[in-house]
Amino acid sequence: MSKIRFEQQGATAILTLDDQPVRNALSPEMRVEVAEVVERVRTDAGIRALVITGANGHFCSGGDLRNIAHAGLDNAGWRDRLHLLHGWLAKLLALDKPVVCAVDGAAYGAGFGLALAGDFIVATPRARMSVSFLKVGLVPDCGIFYTLPRVVGPQRARELMLSAREVRADEALRLGIAMEVVEADQLLPRALALAQSFEGASPMAVSLIKRACASTGDLVGQLNLEADAQALAMGSPEHKSAIQDFLHKRPPKFSWPE
Repeated sequence: MSKIRFEQQGATAILTLDDQPVRNALSPEMRVEVAEVVERVRTDAGIRALVITGANGHFCSGGDLRNIAHAGLDNAGWRDRLHLLHGWLAKLLALDKPVVCAVDGAAYGAGFGLALAGDFIVATPRARMSVSFLKVGLVPDCGIFYTLPRVVGPQRARELMLSAREVRADEALRLGIAMEVVEADQLLPRALALAQSFEGASPMAVSLIKRACASTGDLVGQLNLEADAQALAMGSPEHKSAIQDFLHKRPPKFSWPE
């Protein structure tokens, strides 16, 4: 892999975007490599969580505009390219494992969309996020039409898309885009602590929670989903083990890192 780095610490996978000359722009080559990692994480039962971060002081500056300018594609070609992206993006959004995005520096355009595909965003004070597409006459992609309104609400999502303005870390925290803001030297350690905590969690319960949160059903549908999910979780070995831990006053295997 030439545009990213992949490693595994215990049951936690770490995907690092690493293309310094273009501030980790999401080039076609990088997209292929990210797709390979997403598929590996999705199918490897030994991986329990994923951390996505960027090297060289930035998360991802968005699409590679130089590549876009010289791609020579017609409308059908661009549509096909987006469907290729959507192939792995949909798998990332539907991943049955927690995804923590550690954002430092720029997360612009498609880079912002990639960050929003995570379950949690941990940012540094120098993080800068933007739905920047309108500045180059484009509409948002990388799943932003789906993810952003779910995070900030429809009105604020429209404002961020139509203004294409920059969101700094303090505002990202206030809007609920970032869950936490930590100093740069604590970014990866904090993201890893969050991800590694799920090594002690029930994979079935994590999966069911993520699927329920992604559902858009009505009240009756959501309550039925809840009942079905809880019935499955109640029969899991992780639940039975956790009950025994509680009854025998043993520490729980899963706890959120403070």
